[in-house]
Amino acid sequence: MHYVILRDDDTNALTPPERLEELYRPFLNQNLPVNLAVIPGVRTDARTPEGGREKFLPPGRLDGPPTLPIAESTGLVQYLAENPGFRIVQHGYDHSLFEFDSTNWADVRRRIDVGARLLTEAGFPEPETFVAPYDRFSRISLVEAKRKFDVISTGWFEWSRLPVSWRPRYLLGKLLRQPHLRIGGTTILTHPGCLLSYRNPFGTMLDNVQKAVLSQRVTVLVTHWWEYFRDGTKDQYFINVLHQTASWLAGRKDVRVISFHDLAAGRLPAGKAA
Repeated sequence: MHYVILRDDDTNALTPPERLEELYRPFLNQNLPVNLAVIPGVRTDARTPEGGREKFLPPGRLDGPPTLPIAESTGLVQYLAENPGFRIVQHGYDHSLFEFDSTNWADVRRRIDVGARLLTEAGFPEPETFVAPYDRFSRISLVEAKRKFDVISTGWFEWSRLPVSWRPRYLLGKLLRQPHLRIGGTTILTHPGCLLSYRNPFGTMLDNVQKAVLSQRVTVLVTHWWEYFRDGTKDQYFINVLHQTASWLAGRKDVRVISFHDLAAGRLPAGKAA
């Protein structure tokens, strides 16, 4: 059996719930859970590494406070509560650029703890899974995330950023060609890049997803809701590819779509999760 975890990044207090509905209704109707990496208190001036405005923010100038807790979007919170097929995971704190590529231990711990509190104050369960913006972790951030969460989802491991005590387990995993890492009670999942992205050719996208899923036991598929509505324009072709992915996942008897919570709770049949 192959297991798939769908991870959609960057939902925040400014995300229109109708965008999520249009993208993920085919998944929800087929009981395929969608893991939303939610920014607890989004910066309304968040910037990309290139210096531009983050595309998950609405176009134009935003008046109001510099950050918005997710609870401020009552319509979005209500929509997510009414659709339990969406599973909420913590995506950083405010999505400051590389906010968890930090050596400030106190600030990292504050961002993790306050971010979790903002999610629970919005009525969501205590988060079990953590995703850093841009998948960028410092060594300190990895240690703090492990303290708090059962699952960490990231893109890759960097030797220089791994805590020293983790390195023997990492080397063993490399030797055994295991893409994921288990440290104590925490599972750290890597992913094969953002396969569901407008930056990739649409014609081969589904085929690449299929190859990735069937090549290993647990695969995290990462996408971003705003990529399907770039600059206020809906990309119907890209949306069709996402919906074709849902149909393929639902139709395979040897593929099961699960949530990060399922993994944390040990709800996989015999065999190691990572």
